[in-house]
Amino acid sequence: MTTPVPGHHHRVAVITGASSGIGAATARALHAGGYRVALLARRTDRINAIAAELGAGALPIAADVTDRPSLVHAAARVREMFGPADVLVNNAGTMLLGPFSSERRDDYRRMIGVNLLGAITATEVFLDQLTDGEGDLINISSVAGRTARATNGVYAATKWGMNGWSESLRQELLPTVRVTLIEPGVVDTELPTHITHDATRANVQKGYDAASVKPDEVAEIIAFALARPRHLSINEILLRPTTQTA
Repeated sequence: MTTPVPGHHHRVAVITGASSGIGAATARALHAGGYRVALLARRTDRINAIAAELGAGALPIAADVTDRPSLVHAAARVREMFGPADVLVNNAGTMLLGPFSSERRDDYRRMIGVNLLGAITATEVFLDQLTDGEGDLINISSVAGRTARATNGVYAATKWGMNGWSESLRQELLPTVRVTLIEPGVVDTELPTHITHDATRANVQKGYDAASVKPDEVAEIIAFALARPRHLSINEILLRPTTQTA
């Protein structure tokens, strides 16, 4: 049983999809920078292990961004243990690429539910905490939010949606909450392994093997944006491996 940490002098960051990849790396980077971190994910074994690795100030919470009640429970738990969240990192996502067809209709609904509606729901649930003080919202989008290509149409649609929604929120929430959009290119994560279309998965994995940014490098960029003085808001960061052409 984790006991509440007294006092609220440390900033509190909530990270969705914290069980691997950019989410886990961001949890580690922010915790190292003095944040209390709440790790939200469905895979409790992984977030429990990361929280045990980090020690005091790390709180694993089982949550699914497609299940609003689980997010409501998570928000209450964060407030109980750490006080209100100062930062929400909308990182949970899935990339189910492949040729457009009825056969993959479940993949399309899954991507929209996780990538776009999941981020919207998490933000709606935690918004009152972010607006309690000087909050930050970090939305993890993608290069695919700027450039679509064959076989990534619905994935790109979720990321284009994330970009437009983020810009609207930026205008609505300033100056109380800063909104930062992170658009990575190829990052060394498990995303390609989720792809259900065999030929597409093999092709995408080749690209990932050829060149990728490390998750901790993205996490460093997130930590940098958060560390800027409040009068400075870094609204959008596009990053790619140097050799990535599109």
